[in-house]
Amino acid sequence: MPTNNDKRISRRRFLANQSLGMGGVAFAWALNERSLSAAPKRPELTVKTFNNDPRQPDSEPKAKAMISLWMQGGPSHIDLFDPKPKLTELDGQSFPGKIKYDNAAQASSKVLGSPWKFSNHGECGMELSELIPNIATIADEITLIRSMHTGVNNHGQSIKALQTGVTQNGYPTIGSWLTYGLGCESNSLPPFMAMIDPGQLPVEGVANWSNGYLPSIYQGTVIRPTEPRILNLTPPEKLAGKPQERYLSLLDKLNKRHIENRPGELDFSARVEMYELAARMQVAAKEAMDLSQETEETKNLYGMDDPDTTEYGSRCLIARRLIERGVRFVQVYTQNQYWDHHGGILKGLPSSCKKVDKPSAALVKDLKRRGLLDSTVVHWGGEMGRLPVIQNEANIGRDHNTYGFSSWVAGGGFKSGYTHGATDEFGHHAVENVVNHFDYHHTILHLFGIRPEELTYEHNGRLRKLIETESRLVTELLA
Repeated sequence: MPTNNDKRISRRRFLANQSLGMGGVAFAWALNERSLSAAPKRPELTVKTFNNDPRQPDSEPKAKAMISLWMQGGPSHIDLFDPKPKLTELDGQSFPGKIKYDNAAQASSKVLGSPWKFSNHGECGMELSELIPNIATIADEITLIRSMHTGVNNHGQSIKALQTGVTQNGYPTIGSWLTYGLGCESNSLPPFMAMIDPGQLPVEGVANWSNGYLPSIYQGTVIRPTEPRILNLTPPEKLAGKPQERYLSLLDKLNKRHIENRPGELDFSARVEMYELAARMQVAAKEAMDLSQETEETKNLYGMDDPDTTEYGSRCLIARRLIERGVRFVQVYTQNQYWDHHGGILKGLPSSCKKVDKPSAALVKDLKRRGLLDSTVVHWGGEMGRLPVIQNEANIGRDHNTYGFSSWVAGGGFKSGYTHGATDEFGHHAVENVVNHFDYHHTILHLFGIRPEELTYEHNGRLRKLIETESRLVTELLA
């Protein structure tokens, strides 16, 4: 500790006496640019330092980036992706089997056949609903998985299963694991970006982009749906330019002195890395999210000329711009319970589809024409599907179903124009080529060139992994 006669200023006192926002806790990004170099050829068992430098995976990857279009609430697979003639045949009759209800108070045993028509699309002949005409145009680009399964009983648990691999709190998400294992191709943007909806945060909130027990540098950075899209990024006007550079230069010296005197403080080193990144983002993030650089044709492709699709379309377009600039993982969320149609499904489901259908298809088309689809995984889906019977007879809807539902993926080494797996004749249970959440994670890691058993982190005396149960690589999904 400095004495009263010691004219040196401590790092803590310096920070307490300044008010620089995000820039005030960042390093002199313009003064000491680091040259990025690849680390060892596989994610290490014990990481000695925490940073976002790019690291080579265990094997040659098919995918280098991923965009997950997260449909929170549970899209009705039997009304969108998984036609069931048997339900149409039995519409209004009593269900001839057992049903696992989530909300027994509003439950009904009456079968609800889909009110919407299905037809074949693309050269592959994929059967899709009339509610998603734009996704239908990319049928030959996607793998439709009709046999997803988590088997847990509600939104929170199923979200955590698909996002983190387990149903408990406090675990890292797949986006955090990928960035921990592989780093980022950009040194001026975060490797993991979470694009939230203007309505509400999804169920489980920040847990959807949490780093869990991994160092905080691997947490997702939130991008807001309105300006300013990233809070506290711009320094106060009086500190912009040279004043900030001088402050950050001094802070750089103080932090280096602190590290030299306290070797091995890895958490501190991780925070330092985040502060450096924050300063570099002041320029790079604004440029990445500036859609004025895009052509009108591209904006219209994403539906930005239509009030119903403008907002979601702009986020999908930003997602493409981010992965173009080296971001590793982007997740684009719909709002809390947006697809949770316990009632009002006849109006609610078409409305939900209208918002995301055109932008989702545009993202795949745009990535392909720019030569990015082969190296970018696109995922579309939520945490569950819906039941084949009526819930709430006064305002018809469908209850939860985590035992069999649909998602689709495209690019990054997945097959194109392929339909995988099946549910039973009622769409209740996945019965053929079942894809559990841990199998899905195994397959994603494989496409990124990562062996699941090698991607580990030491926490409380044990090596933790994204997949801590027996899983399989779903080779049938691979191109």
